[in-house]
Amino acid sequence: MFWQRKLYLHPDFNVGVRDLAPQAFGQIAWALMTGVALVKSGMSVFESVFMTLVVYAGSSQLAATPLIMAGAPAWVVLAAGFCVNLRFVVFSLHMRGYLMHLPRLPRMVAGYFTTDPVYVLFIRRFDHPAHTDEHRRSQEAYLAGLSVANWTSWISCSLLGIALANAIPTAWGLGFAGILCLLGIQCSLASSRLRVLSAIVAGMVAVLAYALPLKLHIVVAILMAVFACLMAEQLKVLKERPA
Repeated sequence: MFWQRKLYLHPDFNVGVRDLAPQAFGQIAWALMTGVALVKSGMSVFESVFMTLVVYAGSSQLAATPLIMAGAPAWVVLAAGFCVNLRFVVFSLHMRGYLMHLPRLPRMVAGYFTTDPVYVLFIRRFDHPAHTDEHRRSQEAYLAGLSVANWTSWISCSLLGIALANAIPTAWGLGFAGILCLLGIQCSLASSRLRVLSAIVAGMVAVLAYALPLKLHIVVAILMAVFACLMAEQLKVLKERPA
């Protein structure tokens, strides 16, 4: 873990904190809204704080909380959370090459701290896993800086939202600021035709399939985006193949 390896002393740790700072501002409103929503849904302050610290996933919290308060079966709540967070399976597969040299516990800790902004900023800075100890330490320090900055801003603002739940009306629509933050990250990654295609397909399918239960429209959107990109790559290969 970063405090045992003293990654916070590495220069790239501070670089990660600085790179995450602009994204943290966009997440403030979203974290506040999540904290408010937990208490407004009927959960106690203790339950809200416990869920915030353990789950550490705003979208999953917002998907699971109404189901919990409605008395839905446990499998329904777990299925909803799984579907919403299915993207982290893809993140984990991509991050495997960067972290497999570490022991199991640090890998699990990294998995807990890795969120959408952390993953996106890390991959944008490091295209490929390092092959030397020096470069690996640089990547680990940068990831630790991103993770600490993101966790601190999210948890502190979520707890603030829980504390001020009765003073902040949900009609303010604070979650929209968080959506804008994620859209900004997505647009910054639209650096190739395939990425643009995947974003368009995923967005269209998610809207068309919104009526599906258990947030399955997200899963369907991901699968269709992957399928569209695979087909586009295959067509490109066939087109470039000599006749």
